[in-house]
Amino acid sequence: MNRTLVFAKRNIIEMSRDMLSYIFCIAFPIVMLLIMTLVNESIPAESGMTIFRIDNLAGGVVIFGQTFVMLFTALSVSKDRSGSFLIRLFATPMKSGNFTNGYILPMVAIAVVQSLITFVVAFIISLVVSYDLSPAGLIAAMIAIIPSAIMFTAIGLIFGTLFNQNAAPGLCSIIISLGSFLGAIWFDAESTGGVLLKICRCLPFIYCTKAARAAISLDFSMDAFVIPELIVLGTATILTVIAIAVFRTRMKADLS
Repeated sequence: MNRTLVFAKRNIIEMSRDMLSYIFCIAFPIVMLLIMTLVNESIPAESGMTIFRIDNLAGGVVIFGQTFVMLFTALSVSKDRSGSFLIRLFATPMKSGNFTNGYILPMVAIAVVQSLITFVVAFIISLVVSYDLSPAGLIAAMIAIIPSAIMFTAIGLIFGTLFNQNAAPGLCSIIISLGSFLGAIWFDAESTGGVLLKICRCLPFIYCTKAARAAISLDFSMDAFVIPELIVLGTATILTVIAIAVFRTRMKADLS
């Protein structure tokens, strides 16, 4: 456990030195909150459109922010693999579990901090636009988004292990685009219906968004929260197991 914590601390320090991590993981979600709130304020009330209302927007933007945590996970792992850093560590008594947990734990912690900052800004915005946003709902959402944070981190770990630091970011960009669009962050998939909704339901991203929004609204019903949260939790578990297996296999190959 001590080895894992030491390695996790090193990864947090490395990420804290990268200014881009602050821009994409912290500043960008806040900017999106502000811009989309302005868009929402420009939409006539009689239109009935609520997708950019701050309670819906906050949950979606937090999930959007987690996709950038995935990106920096992939960058961190692929960068370590491209040099001799991991090769040297592979020769130490550290096990594959120390490495994978050392990558996953700090990234999930960063995602939680990211959500905290985003929700604080969302709450301030709710006061400005005179919308009653429940602090209890925001706290519940911070807990609810942990499985999705693990899921995106696992995806980043898989890409970072399988691909170099040039290819991994490009693949993560695809997931960022898919996650934001097919996660129904910027549009109402349920109202759209049709083939697009069926595609969204085949992927885990929309369930991340639904669970976060339901938690903010304190709607813990089966359809709104429980089922989406279980789907995300199951996906996160499967992807984490795959990420660990892929990293262990690559570790053995590098040592041989």
